[in-house]
Amino acid sequence: MCAYKQSCTNLMDLPTAKVTEWLEGFDTVITDCDGVLWVYGRAIDGAVSVINLFKSMRKNIYFCTNNSTKTREELLKKAQNMGFSITEGEIISTAHATAAYLKKRNFEKRVYVIGSDGITKELDAVGIGHTGCGPDPMKGTMAETTKIQLETDIGAVVVGFDEHFSFPKMVKASSYLNDPNCLFIATNTDERFPMDNMVVPGSGCFVRAIETCAERTAKVIGKPNPAICEVLLQKEIGRIDPARTLMIGDRANTDILLGFNCGFQTLLVGTGVHQLSDVERWKKSKDLEDKKLIPDMYLPKLGDLLPALPLPKH
Repeated sequence: MCAYKQSCTNLMDLPTAKVTEWLEGFDTVITDCDGVLWVYGRAIDGAVSVINLFKSMRKNIYFCTNNSTKTREELLKKAQNMGFSITEGEIISTAHATAAYLKKRNFEKRVYVIGSDGITKELDAVGIGHTGCGPDPMKGTMAETTKIQLETDIGAVVVGFDEHFSFPKMVKASSYLNDPNCLFIATNTDERFPMDNMVVPGSGCFVRAIETCAERTAKVIGKPNPAICEVLLQKEIGRIDPARTLMIGDRANTDILLGFNCGFQTLLVGTGVHQLSDVERWKKSKDLEDKKLIPDMYLPKLGDLLPALPLPKH
């Protein structure tokens, strides 16, 4: 068991020998992307070097993102263009996991998608039909909207990030979900995106709206649901040892909570959503759910690990 369990120990306050000991305590790294490795198209200072040095130390690396706007292939290209040494098989994304979830259940109908083409492309890849994505704006009055003709072969509603979210989409999704046999799937429930000066609504805002209107609860595929790491955690495969796995994230209620739910070690970085001030609040809280959000370790940014990492041998 990690000696620093849920202590939020600042790695920068530890002597080099203790940091080295901590580094030797895990074989696998599962890391969030947005807010940890990059912000949109810009790599965060030092992140590329840390991940690539982890690889040179023979640690298993997985990128695990709740971002459903891109396919694994697109995420791979983005990461490699920034200089990360990663393969498609080392990327875990909610768009891909959602398609795999439906395929595993022999889903044969079509999907009504509130989201982006990251989802529709992954559905295409496994041969599952869908309604497509894109704008569906309000036309006329609410009374006219309620006269929309619903399609008859919809067997699932999938909700992810959708910059074209609209009243008609809410009407359609909730109407399809009136059928109790229609699956209701959320790629993730992140409330907002990490940005410098603006608050950008995340997929969770759209999911909550549909849940309220449909009076149903979505099956969440992404973090903090352990299902996102289902393949890695399968004992018969034995791909990872949870106790020797480190989860790195900037958002406690997805990344750190996933680590808690799976029995991983956890590291919070301060380059995204949650900060030390949030952790201090959770430490003082009497709510047991808040306690689950407290990480084992903390760093202002992932790149701060660089001085403690050994240079690659040539």
